[in-house]
Amino acid sequence: MKILFVYLILVTAMNEQIIYDFTETSSIERWIVVDDGVMGGRSKGSMGLSPEGHGLFKGTVSLENNGGFSSVRYRFDKMEVEQNSTIKIRLKGDGKRYQFRVKNAVGEYYSYVAYFESSGKWEEVEIALKDMVPTFRGRKLNQPNFSHYQIEEIAFLIGNKKAESFQLLIDSISLN
Repeated sequence: MKILFVYLILVTAMNEQIIYDFTETSSIERWIVVDDGVMGGRSKGSMGLSPEGHGLFKGTVSLENNGGFSSVRYRFDKMEVEQNSTIKIRLKGDGKRYQFRVKNAVGEYYSYVAYFESSGKWEEVEIALKDMVPTFRGRKLNQPNFSHYQIEEIAFLIGNKKAESFQLLIDSISLN
């Protein structure tokens, strides 16, 4: 029984693909902040590294000028996915609700979205790609959930329809 358990752990680990693993020496130049300023809003987010080497997405969300969101995205070479693939994110939030977003192609105008509540503690969030819903500008589209065979972009977004400060530490993001 122990051998089977160890085998299952090894097979799972071998199937894992790292999308991003933050360290003290990570280059974060490809992580791009997009705030509601693109529409005239006043929210302000930033992406950096914490002293411990975790990704640090933080800032303030403002509702002024019809604002209300801050996001950070990361684009990469096409990564193949399967219909039963999941995204695993090790993170420490601030107790607020966030969106995790993926795009199967960077040229698409919409993203696939899953919401998660952060606990204020280090945790692992697992999101099944097939459960991610297509959205555009906060509205669910009348299209099927994620059913593609590749991804090219991931993003985190906060937009809870209230003015608030936020801080999200990200340790690693992997595809399983």
